[in-house]
Parts: sequence; structure tokens; C-alpha cells
Amino acid sequence: MPKFSWTGRSRDGKNTKGEMEAGSEAMVIANLRRQGIQANKVKAAGKGLDIEISFLQPKITTKDIVVFTRQFATMIDAGLPLVQCLEILSSQQENKTFKTILTQVKEDVESGSTFADALKKHPKAFNDLYCNLVAAGEVGGILDTILNRLAAYIEKALKLKKQVKSAMTYPTTIVGIALVVIAVILVFVIPAFEKMFADFGGALPAPTQIVINLSNFVQDYILVIIGAIVFIIFAFKKIYATEKGREKIDDFALKLPIFGVLIRKVAVAKFSRTMSTMISSGVPILDGLDIVSKTAGNKTVEKAINKVRMSISEGKTIAEPLKESGVFPPMVCQMIEVGEQAGAIDTMLSKIADFYDDEVDDAVGNLTAMMEPLLMLFLGTTVGGLVIAMYLPIFKLAGTVGG
Repeated sequence: MPKFSWTGRSRDGKNTKGEMEAGSEAMVIANLRRQGIQANKVKAAGKGLDIEISFLQPKITTKDIVVFTRQFATMIDAGLPLVQCLEILSSQQENKTFKTILTQVKEDVESGSTFADALKKHPKAFNDLYCNLVAAGEVGGILDTILNRLAAYIEKALKLKKQVKSAMTYPTTIVGIALVVIAVILVFVIPAFEKMFADFGGALPAPTQIVINLSNFVQDYILVIIGAIVFIIFAFKKIYATEKGREKIDDFALKLPIFGVLIRKVAVAKFSRTMSTMISSGVPILDGLDIVSKTAGNKTVEKAINKVRMSISEGKTIAEPLKESGVFPPMVCQMIEVGEQAGAIDTMLSKIADFYDDEVDDAVGNLTAMMEPLLMLFLGTTVGGLVIAMYLPIFKLAGTVGG
């Protein structure tokens, strides 16, 4: 379908412009009129050098999905037809990649496809959870309610992700900078001191000699060290890409003294929030568990959820296999059991998710507070140790001259 660029004036008198895919200029003018825009100029957009290269196209962010979902829910609630909502939202979308997807979704819906089926054709933008909830909303006639729940869920999931990311960014950055500083000292600073000490003559203190030997080793094998680091990263990614490798690494991550607790709490919060959203939206429990297991982010947690799904298909409760998995804390299993008995499993899962969101907040705060003195100790021991070792001969020489 050809693309047209246009300029016009909105109802409030503001000049506006944009691009739109349509069959003809007349269709563009008609579409703009429905949006309350008086077209001044419409022309076919020249192709020029506008070549679509996938890796150069802007990525679709979580914020794009949230804003679209919120706006879409408002329009549906106001009674606007589905196709018109998609047309308006696609025309005002600034992200070109997302704009193209929304245009294709609109065309599929116009061709008779359901909204959920049209979304499923674009898994990079709309995952299984999103599509299944939309399908449930279409069947139940509560699409606006489902979309609002989806937007709230995505926002809370994004907040959780940012919390974990912030907890990891600070120590990683500090350690990275420290390693770069140490490498610069060993490669460029220590050789200058070594030359000066050679002119002095005499035996060097043991710490100084160790640092000089380390500097010589790094200079001689710098390429080997870099190659080894690259190989380790590459090997780790390859191993993690395999089924068994990922199982081993994810299981080890859950058993880590500090970070393992945080990973477990994040997994529980994510599981509870997702299942609560799906059950309250009318998605069958077995389908919900299947989707949740795929989005767990940890292979050990995924296996535990799959066991729960198999047990439920055999007629058991949710709480019973959760207890046997050993992944979920006893309190969570007991609360879910109470929720099942009361017939309010979605409400109970939502409460668990809220509780563990706060737990993740506290865990991130405690982790950051604990990491600060450890990082200071690391910096003081490494960088400070190198500096002191290089000044020991100078202090020794000063003492000899003074004596």
C-alpha cells in the first residue's frame, strides 16, 4: 500500500503533519477528516533512500506498548470502533517500527481477522500473555477492562525489572571502572616506576616485586588475557543457550547467598502477578500456567510451574505441587491454598504479588547498602594496595638517606 505525507490543521487550530498508508489521496483526506484534521496538502511520499533495514529500525519499547494499551482501552471504552481506534493510534505513532505493525494489525482486522489473531502475527511486540488476554477480552466482551489490566500489569512488571537492573548496575559499574583503572596502572604506570627503581639499585620490598611481576605478566600476555575473557563470555553464552546448561546455571543462581534470594523473590512476584491477571481475565488456569512458565525467566522456576500444570491436569490443587517444588516459599503456598479453598485465587495471588513487590524493594535497598562498603573495601584493597606497594621503595630509600 502506498504511503502519503500530509499537512493539515487540527480542530484546535494547530498545524500538524505526518504520514499515512492508504489506497489513494482521497482516502487519506477522508481518514484525516474522521480524525478531526482538515488536510491542506497530501502527496505521495518519495522513496528516496528510505530503505528499511531491520537492525536500523527503532526498537519497540515497553513504554510504547503501555501507552498504546492505555489509549486503546480509553477509545474502546468510549465506544469507538476497533478499526478506527487502530487507525488513529497508528497514524499518531512516532515509532516507525510500531507504526508499521499497528497498520498491519488494522489491515488484518479489516480483512476479518480477530484482534487477538492479528496481534499474534507480531510476537516481538505482543507476547503470548498479551494475545491470550486480548482473546479472553474479545470473547467476554470486556476488551477495555482487559486492556486496562494489561497496561497495569506491564507497568508493574517494568517497575520490577528496573528495580533489579538498578541493583545490578551500581556494583557492576564500580567493579568495571576499578578493573580498567587497575589495568591502566599495571600497563602504563608501573613500568615507569620499575625503570626508576632499577636506577636506584638494590633489592625491592616483596609487595613491590610482586606488583612489578604482575605488571610484566599483564604486558606480556595482554592479548591472551583479552582473548581468554572473550572466550569465557562466548562459552558462557553458548552453554546458557543449551537446555542442560541453562538449567544448571539458573539453579546455581537461585542458590547464591545474596543474589539468589533476590532472584527468588522476583520470580515469585512475577508468577503471582501474571497468574492473577490471567485468572481474573478469564484465561483457563492450564493455559495461564503454560504461558507463565514460558515467561518465568528462570529454568528451575519454569520446571516447577510445568510440574504444577501437570498436577492440575491430573486433578490436584495448585498449592500441593508448589509445595513439592521447593522453589516457592511456604507462606506463598499456604496463601494460595487458602485462596483456592475460598474461591478467590486471583485475589490472593494479587496480594502475594503486592507483598513480594515490597520485598523486592527492601531486598534491593539492603543489597545496595551492603554492596557499598564491600565495593569500598575492594577499591581500597586493590588500587590502594598497588599505590602503597609502589611507594614502599621510596619510603625505604628516604629512611636510608635520613639514617
